[in-house]
Amino acid sequence: MFFSKSKPAMTKGHEKIAIDRFEVASYTVPTDTPESDGTLEWDRTTVVIVTVHAGGHQGLGYTYADSATVALLNHALRSVVMGMDPLSPPAAYMAMGQRIRNLGRPGVCSMAISAVDCALWDLKARLLGVPLVTLLGQVRDAAPVYGSGGFTSYTDRQLAKQLGGWAKEDLCAVKMKIGRDPHRDEERVRIAREAIGPKVRLYVDANGAYSPRQALEQADMLARFDVRWFEEPVSSDNLEGMRFVRDRAPARMEIVAGEYGYRIIDFQRMLAAGAVDVLQADITRCGGFTAFLQVAALARANNLPLSSHTAPALHVHAACAAIPFSEMEYFHDHVRIEQMFFDGLPQLSGGKLRPDLSSSGNGLVFRRADAEKFAA
Repeated sequence: MFFSKSKPAMTKGHEKIAIDRFEVASYTVPTDTPESDGTLEWDRTTVVIVTVHAGGHQGLGYTYADSATVALLNHALRSVVMGMDPLSPPAAYMAMGQRIRNLGRPGVCSMAISAVDCALWDLKARLLGVPLVTLLGQVRDAAPVYGSGGFTSYTDRQLAKQLGGWAKEDLCAVKMKIGRDPHRDEERVRIAREAIGPKVRLYVDANGAYSPRQALEQADMLARFDVRWFEEPVSSDNLEGMRFVRDRAPARMEIVAGEYGYRIIDFQRMLAAGAVDVLQADITRCGGFTAFLQVAALARANNLPLSSHTAPALHVHAACAAIPFSEMEYFHDHVRIEQMFFDGLPQLSGGKLRPDLSSSGNGLVFRRADAEKFAA
């Protein structure tokens, strides 16, 4: 299939407008403390930022990925996007997918495409002078969020302070990591429940740390603390195992996964397997706004709610446009970085994030000077 780069539809006076500049940079930010979950440890986070320009406007997108993503963007995707119609992000999305055919779609390639796609949709909205959520088709004024952190590396005191703090900010739910030391899980969950009280929903994320039977055993324990959300009880590669847990989990507990969906077919397979009660998607991994809305359509067709994974500032417009959407992840690391790097962030109020309807595009302004000290 061929996607033309020679017929931009947008005109400025008598001059056709095409994408005429493409910039990429990466920044690595140390975490405020060492962090870990059930299967991984880290002490820094890298954000890769893409800006695209056309008609005197620029669009901003980003992904949380390895700095190797920069090379892929510059060497493989820049030439695809340059000259394309800024009003047709799906055409660029398809062309980028074609370009990386022999490189493999999951992982870094999908993250790179995601950053560009988000930038292109932002650019289109800015060219048209409308908020991005208006362009996508707004169906709600605000998106509920849940606080997310509770890393397994935290002391009991750090855990209680972070989750309890979110509860005091009127967030209706909080999420913690489990699975690194299964023998400690029960005590940590007890501490979390005491910190947030009985009314705030408690979620857990094992990041695929358990076998199916281990996960089922943990689910029985978690139910005693009224845990409502069990994310990746087993690896998302093991859809049969996840279905095993979902079929046997306590009735009030939802099984959740999808953060490692890099292609539409990944979500389709998860749904076909009956593996989840809530489908998750990450706009910085799945393919940007173009793919996120496709995932939303899949969720709606299967009568399941959709939740976003991480990067709250980037998800808020899509969250308010996706019909089956339930709640956004307000992830500690990414909230911290977005506050350091961007102006125009959606403000948290009453446990919800609202898109800025007074600005065109996604409303974000990159503070490049503040980010430079973290340049990779």
